[in-house]
Amino acid sequence: MNCEWVKENVILYVYDELADDSRIEMEQHAEHCPACAKEIAVTRAFHQEMSQRPQLELSPNFLASSRMRLSEALETTEQTRWRKWIVDPAEWLRQLRFSPALASAILIIGFAGGTLTAWQIASNRGTGESPIGPSVRTSNTPSDSNEANIAGIHSIVPIDGSNNVEITYDKLVPTTAKGDINDPRIQQLLLLASRSQANSGVRIDSVNLLSQKSDENSVREVLMSALRYDKNPGVRLKALQGLKEVIKGDTRVRDAVLEALMHDGNSGVRAEALRTLQPVKADTSVRVTLEELARNDKNAYIKLESERMLGTLPQLQ
Repeated sequence: MNCEWVKENVILYVYDELADDSRIEMEQHAEHCPACAKEIAVTRAFHQEMSQRPQLELSPNFLASSRMRLSEALETTEQTRWRKWIVDPAEWLRQLRFSPALASAILIIGFAGGTLTAWQIASNRGTGESPIGPSVRTSNTPSDSNEANIAGIHSIVPIDGSNNVEITYDKLVPTTAKGDINDPRIQQLLLLASRSQANSGVRIDSVNLLSQKSDENSVREVLMSALRYDKNPGVRLKALQGLKEVIKGDTRVRDAVLEALMHDGNSGVRAEALRTLQPVKADTSVRVTLEELARNDKNAYIKLESERMLGTLPQLQ
């Protein structure tokens, strides 16, 4: 570890975002480096001073849109970094030169890929199919949408005036499937799209369409998972909208929405979770949560709205 690394990561250290091993190394370095120790002390003092200043309450819509833009920017940056590494021959050579393990791994992957390709060609000869199909085609058989053959979802386009939706996804080459959202094949693609970490827009579109089928258990599980774990607040908001229709009949949905209300880092998502709980506000667990929020929540809107909802409930004897 050197002083330049400390200067680049001192903010992460002060905000407790460094991994434990890196944090320990930085502390050990600072013990023997007065300049870095001073840098850490100045940054920590600045952090403490800023923490004591009054915090402005941002509007939920502004905060949600800002975080969505940040999430998309981070995803684009990550894709660009990987794309540069993949297409830059010099980068490959540098990695292979200094990493024998990586070279061995690439050799093993290449051998496995060659073996798999040979097996696929042999299988296709037996069925009379070409190993590589047309670039764009309409899939008509359930086996065509097998997850093992799908690399990712390109786009989801609802067709106006009908329940049909057009999904473009990668197989060996980009492939398009058209069909009603009630078609199991289309639903399978939508479920796959909801887990597409490479494209938040695809996840938002898929969750939005799946919300129409929230009465189905498999779809409900995906919506609850998106609400709990998706990093994009827009996806979490769409999941809440889909769960709103089934919150009365499923205590698991109620608990997932309560969890979002209490712990989600986005105030817009928390506000939507509070509105989603309106039909079950008389439930004991919801009432207890509202009482806690009305007393102690730091968000003025959440606190006032919790008080208002409690005021509409009959008093317990």
